[in-house]
Amino acid sequence: MKIGFIGAGNMGSAIIGGIVEKIKNAEIIVSDNSESARKAICQKFGAVEAKTNKDAANSSEILFLAVKPNVLDAVISEIKDFVSAETLIISIVAGKSIEYMENAFGKDIKLIRVMPNTPALVGEGMSALCKNQNVSDLDLENALEIFNSLGRAEVVAENIMDAVTAVSGSAPAYIFMLIEAMADGAVAGGMARNQAYNFAAQTVLGSAKMVLETGKHPAELKDMVCSPGGTTIDAVKVLEEKGFRCAVIDAMKACMDKSKKL
Repeated sequence: MKIGFIGAGNMGSAIIGGIVEKIKNAEIIVSDNSESARKAICQKFGAVEAKTNKDAANSSEILFLAVKPNVLDAVISEIKDFVSAETLIISIVAGKSIEYMENAFGKDIKLIRVMPNTPALVGEGMSALCKNQNVSDLDLENALEIFNSLGRAEVVAENIMDAVTAVSGSAPAYIFMLIEAMADGAVAGGMARNQAYNFAAQTVLGSAKMVLETGKHPAELKDMVCSPGGTTIDAVKVLEEKGFRCAVIDAMKACMDKSKKL
C-alpha cells in the first residue's frame, strides 16, 4: 500500500512512525516544502522522497494532508488534478470541514477528516475520525488501523469535531500546565525539580490509565483517594474554591470557539 504525506512536521512524522512500526507492506512517500525536513524523514523511516506535492498525490493510494490551515487552499489547488477517484484522502488540517475540503477539490473525493493529538509521538495519541459518503468500510478500516497504531482512535460525527479539538486535540497543553503546576508545588515543598516532574507526570499517566481501564466514573476514583478528614479532601476543597472545574470548562469553550473560526 502506497501512503503519501504532504507535510512532514511533528504530527506527520508521528503518523509515519506508527505506520512503519506496526503496519506491514506500507510504502511511505513524503513531500514537504522544506527539503531538509523531507530528507530527514525519508532517511529516518526509509520513506520515498517526492520532489513535489503533485508527485506525492499522483503516486499514493492513501494521501495524508498534514499542512497548516493557511496553506491548505494552495496545496489543494496544486494537487487536485493529480488525485484519482480511488485515492483515499486523510486530512489532519485543523478546523477545515469535510464540506470545505470537497468544495476546494471541486470533484468527488474519498475523504476522512481526523483530529489527532501530540501524544501520538509516544504511541499514546487520541484520534477522532469522520468521513464523507464516498468512503467505503474498507477505507475506514484502513484509516482506523493507522490511527490505532498511534494510540486510540474513534469514529465521531463531524458536528462534534470542535469539542474533540478542545478535549483531546489541544488538551495536552492543559495537562502539561497541570504537570508543571504540580511540580512547582512539590518544589515549594522541598523536592528537586526533575524528581517533581517525574512524580507529577507519572501520577497523571497512572490516573488516566485508571479511568480507561477500570471503567469507573472519575468522581468515584476521586472519592477513593479522599479519605475522611485526610489531606486529599483539603486539597480538593481548595481547587473547588479556586474554580478549578469552571476554569477548565471555560478554557475548553474558548478552544471550541476558536476552532469554529478557523
